[in-house]
Amino acid sequence: MSDQEPPKSRKSEAAFRTISEVAAELNLPQHVLRFWESKFSQVKPLKRGGGRRYYRPEDVVLLKRIRTLLYDDGLTIKGVQKLFRDHSVKTVIDGESGPANTLITKTDEPIGSVSAKPNFTVLLADLKSIRDDLRAALAVH
Repeated sequence: MSDQEPPKSRKSEAAFRTISEVAAELNLPQHVLRFWESKFSQVKPLKRGGGRRYYRPEDVVLLKRIRTLLYDDGLTIKGVQKLFRDHSVKTVIDGESGPANTLITKTDEPIGSVSAKPNFTVLLADLKSIRDDLRAALAVH
């Protein structure tokens, strides 16, 4: 008998995923996924006994897009929330082929353009909101 473990079988693309599987796939800590769930009403995993989360394939696609918008495109949480308010989830997900900053414009200029000015007031409000959310989460424990 061999000491080697049998290779893990891969789940089908249509299978539901646990939070640990999704976190590993997105290379994120589980608490980030739970935090995003509180910030984005579009993320709605099924919850079973004991609060276990099960993510549908479309949830995983949405989470991948949120990760790209936040980490690669440099949007804030409030920026992504605005994107979802102003556009359908499908439009936001399908926008992966183009830069996200072309979907969010107040001056008809992409965010990365020279003429676009950073809105430090909004950024400060985002940071304060995150700080307050973290304080509240830590107070629970």
